[in-house]
Amino acid sequence: MTTRTNRWATARACARGLIGAMAMTGLRTVTAAVGRHEQSPPVAIVEEKAPALVRRLPERSRGAVIEAAHWTYGTGGGLVFGLLPADIRRHPAAGPAYGLAIWLAFELGIAPVLGVRHARERRVLWRALVALDHILYGIVVAGRPTRP
Repeated sequence: MTTRTNRWATARACARGLIGAMAMTGLRTVTAAVGRHEQSPPVAIVEEKAPALVRRLPERSRGAVIEAAHWTYGTGGGLVFGLLPADIRRHPAAGPAYGLAIWLAFELGIAPVLGVRHARERRVLWRALVALDHILYGIVVAGRPTRP
């Protein structure tokens, strides 16, 4: 694979990362209706750890900032996926496994390091639903396998 092809694959993966994060937002809107109200990881991080300036924004503006941050993070995740070797990216399980790996990185690494209290209090059903939307993200990021 040439450098130009690698750049194109990485750019496509970035775009799919953005779209995947947007798809997660849509799925999370539906799953948020399950049981008691649960905060999504991006909301929990902002509510507990964001600078006071962000927390003081009106709810509507804060929601837009949270989504923009999540979509930026999703785009970055797409970038990282696009940088993986082509043989790994083409594997049928690569996308879902990548999405789950991102979820586990949050659950086992990022949330504890940031001290996001909410992450420790979530119910099993909510964790499963969040894992599911990360699988969706991984499927979107991986896209359809392409031939070199």
